[in-house]
Amino acid sequence: MCLDTEDHVWILLHSGSRNIGKELAERHMAVARGLAHNQGLPDRDLAVFLAGTPEMTAYRRDLTWAQEYAARNRATMLALVCQAVRDEFGPRPVRFDEPISCHHNYVAEEEIDGVPMLVTRKGAVRAGAGDLALIPGSMGTRSYVVRGKGNPDSFCSASHGAGRRMSRSAAKRQFTVADLVAQTEGVESRKDAGVVDEIPAAYKDIDEVIAAQADLVDIVATLRQVLCVKG
Repeated sequence: MCLDTEDHVWILLHSGSRNIGKELAERHMAVARGLAHNQGLPDRDLAVFLAGTPEMTAYRRDLTWAQEYAARNRATMLALVCQAVRDEFGPRPVRFDEPISCHHNYVAEEEIDGVPMLVTRKGAVRAGAGDLALIPGSMGTRSYVVRGKGNPDSFCSASHGAGRRMSRSAAKRQFTVADLVAQTEGVESRKDAGVVDEIPAAYKDIDEVIAAQADLVDIVATLRQVLCVKG
């Protein structure tokens, strides 16, 4: 839960396909590595499916299913959170604006330079002209609501968030619970060993990340966290 510079309340929710996407991907990658045209590759992770083959059709079917599941999962979670807020205020009316929903780590059919393509955005969101998107920071830093500029140099994309500056294991080795408490001061959140890997210092400076993509997005709202719930 966040407040913007005018103290409007924002609910920011992050979720995905709950490991189903990962499981499906690994199964299809195993199939790809066994295909004849992928033998002798210098790196087995370079294995691909060919357009128009049964393997590609099956992969795209499962990919689309997982992405739709993730979207429905987020919509359901958001509806539950909004209802909880309404319940808290009892008979007093609570109004929510239209939600902003944006995929990250996903595949979409788009036209690039006049050619239909499958665009994969890993750690990225679509930032087409006028598209609203979310670029979160970390447990103790700002997050941003942005509007895409449709820059073709980035294939109409922007970053999904600040991005990590160190791995989860490295963060656990370097920081303590006391560090986490200090860096999340003013935010109601978990402050225990189970979330030390999410400490703000493990992430890049969100303001620098936003400034670096000024040619990709415009800032619509700057959010500061007051409550952060980590699973």
